[in-house]
Amino acid sequence: MPEADPKVGVDVSTNRAGNPRHRLVAVGDSLTQGFQSAAIFNTPLSYPAIVAHELGCLPDFRYPLYGGFGGMPFNLELFLRDLESRYGRTVDWWEAPLALFRARSVMDRVEDYWERGPGRTVPSTTAIMHNLAVFGWDLRDALSKSADECRKRIDVPKDNLVNQVVQNAGERAALRVLPTRPQAAGALTQLSAAAELGKDTEGTGAKHGIETLIVFLGANNALRAVTELSVVWSEDSGFDSLDDKGRFTVWQPKHFTSELRKVAAEVAAIKARHVIWCTVPHVTIAPIARGVAGKVKPGSRYYPYYTRPWIKDRDFDAGRDPKITADEARQVDEAIDEYNDAITATVRAARKNGKDWYLLETCGLMDRLASRRYAEDPQARPAWWQPYPLPSALQALSPPPNSHFLAGDGERRTDGGLFSLDGVHPTTVGYGILAQEVINVMRLAGVRFFRPDGDTLRQDPVLVDFDRLIRHDTLVIRPPGNLGSSLKALGWADEALDLFRRVFSLL
Repeated sequence: MPEADPKVGVDVSTNRAGNPRHRLVAVGDSLTQGFQSAAIFNTPLSYPAIVAHELGCLPDFRYPLYGGFGGMPFNLELFLRDLESRYGRTVDWWEAPLALFRARSVMDRVEDYWERGPGRTVPSTTAIMHNLAVFGWDLRDALSKSADECRKRIDVPKDNLVNQVVQNAGERAALRVLPTRPQAAGALTQLSAAAELGKDTEGTGAKHGIETLIVFLGANNALRAVTELSVVWSEDSGFDSLDDKGRFTVWQPKHFTSELRKVAAEVAAIKARHVIWCTVPHVTIAPIARGVAGKVKPGSRYYPYYTRPWIKDRDFDAGRDPKITADEARQVDEAIDEYNDAITATVRAARKNGKDWYLLETCGLMDRLASRRYAEDPQARPAWWQPYPLPSALQALSPPPNSHFLAGDGERRTDGGLFSLDGVHPTTVGYGILAQEVINVMRLAGVRFFRPDGDTLRQDPVLVDFDRLIRHDTLVIRPPGNLGSSLKALGWADEALDLFRRVFSLL
């Protein structure tokens, strides 16, 4: 059962003297960096940036930029729109060879841009980013990876005619996040970089350099089970090694807890007035792994198999198609429940020691938004479950967004809307929901929010401007016309280019 109280039942007295210079800092992975549709490109609309906008401090909130060819490693939305502009809503059989050539050409241009072209040059940075998240990172990466370490891990690029994806995309992305100057700064991890911001208190009258620190890590300790549709449990040797951990797709809870203790020790040393810890969502809810063949039994949360969303029930072949089983999905969820028990215990222990730490139940949030698992199956709902009330601006959309894979009819969105085209990461309005939940916890902590002028205090309730986010959310207001309800375009791309395996291997 999710923990309903962000204070986990423990009250804390907070030192609020002075005004911390850095109002919001976030460490995390792709969900915090703002990843969408298999690429990092839309960082001005990550959930921390949305929160900073509502705080009134967005002009001072630092985040990396990824211009050029729709970001990295590969922007599925731009790819589908490019195909649509040339071949219309469907690729006919006689156009397939040209479409395949075009697709490979686009992938080659993206690869060249980031490996050999302008994208290879990393801006020198002296100021530390406020959004320190990097896609694909797990607990060990947060502890060990620095700009110096990432440089060492970038291989000499090869212009591979078959595997046309950006090599070492995660490390290349991290170099735009982590500080590189002065020379010693290259050794800073995202946690130690946050610690440097925490020390920045001179002239503020505050004990802490950071007002609110968000920690959202751990999803990548289980996510590959659904992105790769393979469950490989961590072993006692290698789970905490940058060189060896790639063998595993899910961490055993004891290994996760071991890494979490180290992360928590570093976070405890950061001078942040408030710290918000996010729990790990159940990765099996993400629509990239669609349950097929009807639920195992009435009232069950699980389907016999989980496969790609474009493989329909009638076409699914357990002997041929990629899959995980109901038992594997259940075991992954149970492991994540233990991860979240460990995170909750960490927050509770810190509050008992006087630290103003909070728990944001992102796992419970996603469960409440889960369409196929709970919303459409009353028998499967646990006693605590209640549907998540969408903001009025989202309820007014037709249809209101849900957690199905995004679909359209060539003119408009017909389904989905909370997840982007990779079936894992939120759309812009999906990130807005997460931002609203963060804001709710920040207000509970007593954080003040201001109008964009930075001076006019906002009164409760502090609400995310979803009308603004809808205007920026191209997937919700106008999905690619070739997406369709059957997802044939994505299925074709995956079959012809092995696209999803290549991209997800970089996360």
